[in-house]
Amino acid sequence: MLIRTDSGGGTHDFLSWLTRPGQRLAYSVGFTITEDIEDAILKIPARAWTPAYDAGGMPRDGAWVAELTGMLNLDGWPKGMRVIVRKERPHPGAQLRFTDIDGHRFTCFATSTKGGQLADLELRHRQRARCEDRIRCAKDTGLRHRQRARCEDRIRCAKDTGLRNLPLQGYAQNQIWCEIAALACELLAWMQLLALTGPARRWEPKRLRLRLFAAAGRIVRGGRRLRLRLAVSWPWASQITAAISRLQALAPG
Repeated sequence: MLIRTDSGGGTHDFLSWLTRPGQRLAYSVGFTITEDIEDAILKIPARAWTPAYDAGGMPRDGAWVAELTGMLNLDGWPKGMRVIVRKERPHPGAQLRFTDIDGHRFTCFATSTKGGQLADLELRHRQRARCEDRIRCAKDTGLRHRQRARCEDRIRCAKDTGLRNLPLQGYAQNQIWCEIAALACELLAWMQLLALTGPARRWEPKRLRLRLFAAAGRIVRGGRRLRLRLAVSWPWASQITAAISRLQALAPG
């Protein structure tokens, strides 16, 4: 299993836990750029930089990757850890940061993966943003749900300011609500992965509700079977039926 995090996961304690004997976990975590790393970046020869990939796996103009592992003192870090750096030209109008060197933006990550092209490893690490998108969607969905009781929330806020951002009054109640919301988001993510194809896999909850979940239909019985009838004019009816067929094929009966 691969564990991917931002720079918050690039700590001694977290990586030591991931690499304990018997864990059988791989990792790809963000790594904070320190002064030692900055010095190492400046020493990377030009020939060591290779083109980075875009989201489609194609070389991206203005972005490169290189490995820093042999140029750093990694004593105290897990054995076999590799440090890889990405260099790219900021987009026009971007505000440069004090950590940007020679007008380029640098980011680092550490991984336990031994083989593979540097560009492939870097692309795999950046794809963790899909999880962050799921978290954002979960927050947005919860916010829309709470907006139906804004007046009641105002009253709760007056009673307990510590719970003003949650829909219920008690701690245990809010804990259950959060767990149910997280479970719903997980089921939604697996449904998209297993049942949908193409761009529909990346649809956010609002679009899924509009196109799939809110479709008008009827459940009818005939020939000793239950059938779902959808309006032929519904633009996404074929996607709904195809998704149901895929799920039934995965779990027949």
